[in-house]
Amino acid sequence: MGLLCLFFAASMPVLKVLLLTAVGSFLALDQINILGPDARKHLNTIVFYVFCPALITSNLAKTITHESMIKLWFMPINILISFIIGSLLGWVVNLLTRPQPHLRGLVIGCCAAGNLGAIPIIIVPAVCKEKGNPFGDRYTCESYGLTYVSLSMAIGAIYLWVYVYNILRLSVQAIPEVIDSSVPECTMEPTNAEQGSLSEAQSSPIRFVRSEDRADALPSTRFDGNKHQLAFTNKIKQHAVELLGKLNLKKLFAPSTNGAIVGFIIGLVPPLRKSMIGDSAPLHVIEDSIMLLGNGAIPLLTLIIGANLLRGLRTLGTPKFMIIGIIVARYIVLPSIGIGVVKAAVRLNLVHADPLYQFVLLLQFALPPAMNIGTMMQLFGKGESECSVILFCCYACALVSLSLWCTFFMWLVG
Repeated sequence: MGLLCLFFAASMPVLKVLLLTAVGSFLALDQINILGPDARKHLNTIVFYVFCPALITSNLAKTITHESMIKLWFMPINILISFIIGSLLGWVVNLLTRPQPHLRGLVIGCCAAGNLGAIPIIIVPAVCKEKGNPFGDRYTCESYGLTYVSLSMAIGAIYLWVYVYNILRLSVQAIPEVIDSSVPECTMEPTNAEQGSLSEAQSSPIRFVRSEDRADALPSTRFDGNKHQLAFTNKIKQHAVELLGKLNLKKLFAPSTNGAIVGFIIGLVPPLRKSMIGDSAPLHVIEDSIMLLGNGAIPLLTLIIGANLLRGLRTLGTPKFMIIGIIVARYIVLPSIGIGVVKAAVRLNLVHADPLYQFVLLLQFALPPAMNIGTMMQLFGKGESECSVILFCCYACALVSLSLWCTFFMWLVG
């Protein structure tokens, strides 16, 4: 298949994303004000709690079986590798560009976490619909493709809230507090009575203390094994509680993760699968309703992305070299390393010979930063404008980058 045909098949989905993103930005303009801050907040809540879990549940329940689970086991490892390599690249960008302390975690997060949810869910089905795609039948391609990207979204959400969230939190909390040097130190002058007692104490002779009193005054140096062991156990419990609190389990079990769990249960439990999946199933109306809700996630997510990126266009002012470093790491270095990772996994028979599955694995290394990073910075109240600028520039460059990489990936696996 010619490269021109592959480029056309790869660029059409990206152009569709761009058009819907432009519509979202247009609706967020002050003159239109349909997707204003309040509207985006409420719409994002509905997508987060309803549409995305429904999309993940319907696609996983329909195609996940015991055989497919054996085939997809490498995907969590592939996403973890992309996060680790991206973090190392973000650390290098920090060394080269030297951003402010509260932005170092943001740089690492943008280099590590790709948009494993909205962008693949839009691109993969759109690629399947193009006539020049190398993945075969449109409906089979779309069905399996949505399964791959739904699992990718669920795993990416776990890594994002467990790993990136805590990196951003530690980076923001590491900002030293500025002490106001203009405030004089609080000094207290001794009173006349205190001065008298002080002089009396200085002029008084040495007083002898009995050994019994001295022994009572000093701390005990005897070693109590039981008390020491109890204190050590209490410290372990305290650290465990602090660690669980820092992991934020509510974010870990996000609605998309819960939707993935429900999808796995329905797909892997034969009685549930027979009763809900398929046109002849007695409860297939439940599957149809969930799928109807999930189909609304793709356009709404794209509109929200466009509305959020408008803020970055208005607040240009972030250091240019830091943005360039993130773009080079995210769109050049990371996809190049990803090709080596996936090809090595194929040669070691860790990945089955499904071109669409390999394409999704490669695509996970070439995606723009996750939009949820902006949500996290809003929660911390630091670096919001810089994050908006970074996301805007990265998504603007994604038009060219994704088209080129998708073309090359399709040629590579086809």
